[in-house]
Amino acid sequence: MSPVQVDLVSDPVCPWCWLGLRYWDEARRLAPEVETITVLRPYQLDPAVPQGGMAYRDYMRAKFGDGGSDRFKAMRTHLEDAAPDVGIVFNFDEIPMRPNTLDAHRLVRWAQGQDLGEAALDALHKAFFEERRDIGDRAVLAQIAAEIGLDGDLVAELLATNRDAGEVLNEERFYRSLGVQGVPCFIFNGRFAVSGAESPQTLAGAIKKAASQPPPEDA
Repeated sequence: MSPVQVDLVSDPVCPWCWLGLRYWDEARRLAPEVETITVLRPYQLDPAVPQGGMAYRDYMRAKFGDGGSDRFKAMRTHLEDAAPDVGIVFNFDEIPMRPNTLDAHRLVRWAQGQDLGEAALDALHKAFFEERRDIGDRAVLAQIAAEIGLDGDLVAELLATNRDAGEVLNEERFYRSLGVQGVPCFIFNGRFAVSGAESPQTLAGAIKKAASQPPPEDA
């Protein structure tokens, strides 16, 4: 049986993506008979956020209005209810900054090259939502890199350049061109996708389905 490649399209500031990443970890344990290869793909929920970021409260007020919409409140309640079961803490009321995530995506790209991509993504989610750190700050990103086992000094040097910024943006444009409009999005063997933070059982079922549908020959 060939391995199943899963392209996970996500953004570190997306709370559903953190939930989805933890669900994905559990899903693989529910389908141990299928080998999976996870490739993390970049997606900026709001690439218009300036490089220096914005005050989180101001950003959310502009996006959802004072007090937030009923739909937003329902989503937040669902997230906070689901979080403890997978070891997640959302400190929504205490997040100071809404960052631009291009640099965070560059870090994930470099970490993935060292087989630490998922560790980097999870650490970025945790830093943003639980620890309330500004993951748009390059010094913070270098610290996170060191915490997961990368060379923090080297990452700081790379972040000071435009290294791989164009590649990240091109990759994001590609997934938008495929029709990805929200994250997380799990693309199985290039054949079908599961959008949203679906349950581990649903994702495990998709793994098994994909195992019977190898990638297209031109993939």
